[in-house]
Amino acid sequence: MSHPLDTFGSMQLLEGLDAAQHDAVVSEAAPLCILAGAGSGKTRVLTQRIAHRIATGTADARHVLALTFSRKAAAELRSRLTAVGIREALAAGTFHALAYAQLRRRWADRGERPPVLLERKGRLLVPLLPRARAAGRATATVQVADLAGEIEWAKARMVTPASYEAAVEVGGRTPPIPAATMASLYERYEHDKRAKGLVDFDDLLVSCATALATDTEFAAAQRWRFRHFFVDEFQDVNPAQFRLLQGWLGDRADLCVVGDPNQAIYSWNGADPSLLTQFRRHFPTAGVVRLDRNYRSTPQIVTVAAAVLPGAAGVVAARPQGPSPVVRQFDTDIAEAQGVARALRRAHRPGVAWSQLAVLARTNAQLVLFEEHLRAVGIPCRVGGAGSLLHQPEVKEALEHLRRAPVASAFTSLLDDVEAMVVEGGAVERGLNLEALVRLGRDYAAVDPEACVAGFSAWLAAGSRGDEAVGAAGHDVVELTTFHRAKGLEWPVVFVTGLERGLVPIGHADNPTAEAEERRLLYVALTRAVDELHCTWAQRRTFGSRAIPRSPSPWLEDVIAAVTAMADAGPGASALQWRARIATERARLQSGAGAGGRRSRGGRAPLAGANADPRVLDALKTWRADKARASGVPAYVIFHDATLAAVAEARPSSRDELLALPGLGPLKAERYGETLLALLAAIPA
Repeated sequence: MSHPLDTFGSMQLLEGLDAAQHDAVVSEAAPLCILAGAGSGKTRVLTQRIAHRIATGTADARHVLALTFSRKAAAELRSRLTAVGIREALAAGTFHALAYAQLRRRWADRGERPPVLLERKGRLLVPLLPRARAAGRATATVQVADLAGEIEWAKARMVTPASYEAAVEVGGRTPPIPAATMASLYERYEHDKRAKGLVDFDDLLVSCATALATDTEFAAAQRWRFRHFFVDEFQDVNPAQFRLLQGWLGDRADLCVVGDPNQAIYSWNGADPSLLTQFRRHFPTAGVVRLDRNYRSTPQIVTVAAAVLPGAAGVVAARPQGPSPVVRQFDTDIAEAQGVARALRRAHRPGVAWSQLAVLARTNAQLVLFEEHLRAVGIPCRVGGAGSLLHQPEVKEALEHLRRAPVASAFTSLLDDVEAMVVEGGAVERGLNLEALVRLGRDYAAVDPEACVAGFSAWLAAGSRGDEAVGAAGHDVVELTTFHRAKGLEWPVVFVTGLERGLVPIGHADNPTAEAEERRLLYVALTRAVDELHCTWAQRRTFGSRAIPRSPSPWLEDVIAAVTAMADAGPGASALQWRARIATERARLQSGAGAGGRRSRGGRAPLAGANADPRVLDALKTWRADKARASGVPAYVIFHDATLAAVAEARPSSRDELLALPGLGPLKAERYGETLLALLAAIPA
């Protein structure tokens, strides 16, 4: 087939690519796996590869299928292809959208009445909620969203109600209610859905894959239609999506996937990063190309991010050096919001627009306080996913509680009721969401002498519309968004906030696998910064009317170690020299200096573990390796070497002695303390 891009045009597509990017675009390997690190030009490479193959006649645009994880990403891909001269329409979209389109065509061809698509599981789950709460461990916190999320995880992993309990046990997953009850509820949901002639979004993937496997005519038509497959963000693919991809492929190998295992942050929702990391297990003849040059961030930012996630140590910064990242500790969450507002105003200097600045937080609720203080000082801002706070299940329940209250009830006393619903312990984000709602309620009461529930609801709705209007009318605003929603985006100046235990990592990350994903999530947040990176945390955070003491994120120590090491190395030091100093600085911090970055009086503290018993240390490392292998995570997620060395030297005999050692917080002491103490006791002194 002729194409407007001639040979010269296809050569132009290769201009400006580095050696690895060039290999990724022109490789004849099939299948091909492109491991693209943060800032390595992933989208450009994927676009250029599709365009190059079409231009050189090795692919026909009419038979291309490009799979993305959002409609926005699909639209951007088409736009980029148009910009480089590809005019033919090609199929690009999400797994669910493409599966639904094919199923609708099949139902029409067969004269079958299509089932009704159930857009929200809550329609069927709400009647089951009382039963779930009755069986729940924490009755008040079991929400429809919790149950829907658990069902979505199961279906993404192709886990049936009958196999659910076993899958949860093997995966070390903590369901929102006892596993047996969850399995029963899942079965009831599936039964009710079938009885009403409904299918949910998860069913679309399985139904299309099953049709491809059982209907030879349907499979032949789809495989004729789609011959060249490209998948973006492959680390986010789940087993159900992968089964569908295999159905589309059949016995062919014309597949190119792009992804980054260091940005795998959706395992909680069913994604399986091993489909990327073990790509050759599924496709033994596949070629692999690595893109390890980061064109987005300065070397300082790349180094700090790699300190948090050692698995990203191979990423090399391609840009000139920039300012050192900044770590700031604040007394309270209010002081943090005020301090960030002041820093944003300083950063908004000539040539730097508001839209080049962003504030990132782990949860939606944290953003409310920042929005309040930014608007108070006249800084234009927009909350990513406006109105998302009002969609949180605990906030919906609180609002429903307000609406059910007697008309004569005082509005402020109702807010006291909501304040009492604040959840402590592991579910920090739930408490923050409710506290944000209470804060909004008190703001409303301050401006309306006749405050009432109906007025508050209208005020909230008007506020959400206002946020959306700001975003639509003017784009020169500071973006306030969560770590998850920031993925794929970038800003010259980024503030990564709330770096505290219970938020980073989140409180419900209660196993090594979840903790490892939280570490990758922080890495994603840090690598959104182009030129300047600011990291902050608060010593006290308000829940209801109480200020709760907070402690820094365990990974903030890695950030501080990197920042300190780069400063000590001085100008002109190489990234290799930085890494060597970072290892030393991390050990020093773990030996006694706090997360505020202050040095011990009298200079550097001696390294903990310097006199460790080699026998004990070897036994501890063997245990750690076995635990890491069983959990499917790197060894450092369990414990750093310096922490094991300190344990081997001190040989604690009680939990209190264990907690006194560097690098051993309450969470890890609770999780591994008994095992460590038993192991130490079994080794003769």
